[in-house]
Amino acid sequence: MKNKTGLLLITFLILINNGFAQVSITNDSVFPTMENRYLDKNIPGLIPKLFAPDIVATKQYLESVVTFSPNMKEFSFTRSGGKYKESTLVVMQYKNNRWNRKPNLSTDIKKYERLYNPSLSEIKKHKPFKDIPIVGFSVSAIGTYYFYVLDFKDGSGHMSYSRLINGKYEKPIKMSKAINTGKYIAHPFIAPDESYLIWDAEKEGENIPDIYISFRQKDGSWGTAINLGGKINTPLYEQHARVTPDGKYLFFWKGDVMIKEDGSRYVVGSPYWVNFIQLKKELMKNNN
Repeated sequence: MKNKTGLLLITFLILINNGFAQVSITNDSVFPTMENRYLDKNIPGLIPKLFAPDIVATKQYLESVVTFSPNMKEFSFTRSGGKYKESTLVVMQYKNNRWNRKPNLSTDIKKYERLYNPSLSEIKKHKPFKDIPIVGFSVSAIGTYYFYVLDFKDGSGHMSYSRLINGKYEKPIKMSKAINTGKYIAHPFIAPDESYLIWDAEKEGENIPDIYISFRQKDGSWGTAINLGGKINTPLYEQHARVTPDGKYLFFWKGDVMIKEDGSRYVVGSPYWVNFIQLKKELMKNNN
């Protein structure tokens, strides 16, 4: 069951986002003054909540994880199902003191696809990566690539990184077992300052992915993978986590594969969010 359902979910999540350059802005003064910066007034604490129910997260459609632009004035997600016969990029824009769906997106769709869903050609244009079967990646503020390869047949694969040194990328370095443990290791999110790495994977004895985090240690190594805990990781699939540019909220996708009477499978799921500042404090406190 896992090989088929896992492949369906991972393929869906790869299609909605292969990578995103991370930019951090921590000074609140550079953000626009908004009564409701995040659209959803139901701000979460340590318990994850659906993001913007009936506006972004709906019952009738399948929505992907949410990605905010660096200045927090736009965010995107994809929607499919029902009248959306194909996966459709949706961009919400904050303008005139309110959030609205960006009109006439078709006129500059390619620009927004490059912004929110960078192609693998972005990393493949660099010589060290050309012959590596990369599936997805994340980029730090100084240009370090964190990427993964994955065999969809058995879930084997690994995460690697490559630093930009004197204008050129070094030969990729495979990450330690702190990160590369388990199967279906995928969807990295590197902190802009590379102080933490978030990803999802199936650990030994599990058959669904959970979301993990590793913190950079004082000696530069990566700490043991920390499961984000039962409030976030449930018997469903939790995948594709990312942190907002202001560092305050963690967004992720939660869903499952359902089986119709005819035996065919389909994906259900929605974007969720949780307070990342509180979560990080809890994780660091409990793992010191």
